[in-house]
Amino acid sequence: MQEALRIVVVASDLVFSDPADEHAQRQAERSRSLRIGLLESGFNLVATLPADVFLTERLAQLQPDMIIVDAESEARDALEHVVMATRDARRPIVMFTNDSDTTHVKDAVAAGVTAYIVAGLSTDRIRPILDVAMARFQHEQGLRNELAQARSELVDRKTIDRAKAVLMKSQGLSEQAAYDRMRKTAMDKNLRLAEVAQRILDVADLLA
Repeated sequence: MQEALRIVVVASDLVFSDPADEHAQRQAERSRSLRIGLLESGFNLVATLPADVFLTERLAQLQPDMIIVDAESEARDALEHVVMATRDARRPIVMFTNDSDTTHVKDAVAAGVTAYIVAGLSTDRIRPILDVAMARFQHEQGLRNELAQARSELVDRKTIDRAKAVLMKSQGLSEQAAYDRMRKTAMDKNLRLAEVAQRILDVADLLA
């Protein structure tokens, strides 16, 4: 059986002290409904955290699979904390809000929010929303990995070409002979070809 997603909910305000504050009461009830909905949908709710300066450390300890931002008027501030906390360890971020002001939706998506859900927080919508958000995140992460690999391969190729040029000039080798020598060294020393090439360039810099 597939293990339930580990989810952390980040809420702008976890407690309210004024019982006469109807807005705060509605927000608290909404947050409670969200957490109940997550549990009823079979998700593993590991923590509910405030959006504060300690969020990065707490997320690093908990290692959730997904982060849900539950915010209303404080949506921008809460989102900034979450984005900062996940910049070095990307995770899908889903924002639930009743705030009708959607002027910053584009900025939220650009900052890394996978799904931005305005109102309509019913239990039967939670699972499909989160399933789609996770699938989208995994797809985008795959594209990022492919791009990073392509960039790395381009850097390696440039390094190898520069090292070949050094060997060709310093030892009078043909391009193929220089490449074969680097390849043999890489095999003998169990190194990547790009690592051998970088060592050749480092030595050339020292002797220059």
